[in-house]
Amino acid sequence: MKKTLGINHLAGSLDIINALLALIFYPVILIVGFGTDDPYTEFQSGLVVLGTLLFYLIFFGAGLVIHIIGLVKSKKAGVSITGHILGILGTGCFLIAGLILAIPDVILLILAAIFTFIQKNVNHYPETSTLDQ
Repeated sequence: MKKTLGINHLAGSLDIINALLALIFYPVILIVGFGTDDPYTEFQSGLVVLGTLLFYLIFFGAGLVIHIIGLVKSKKAGVSITGHILGILGTGCFLIAGLILAIPDVILLILAAIFTFIQKNVNHYPETSTLDQ
């Protein structure tokens, strides 16, 4: 019987959203940061950049929290934790060094979404061993 967890579906969906957000991170920051030449609106432009970065921080922080919770629940339920580990690595790397590691994070998050959606059961103690045959 296959065990499925709802938090794995949530984490996989959030991985896809975060991968798309990480993919458009460079153009968004460049457009928002250099969008105005008016010196009187320089302060407002800085607030827009700060708001954009806060938006990214909230989404990737939520992804990190969901993956940590999913890791614990999947471990208890006997479901593979590979997707959650990749998700923690992807979101954590983006939060630590977002501008530098945005493209590798897209790859990590896509792989995390795939492995999280698979939800393969882990059988720690197989019923038959190859030594018994």
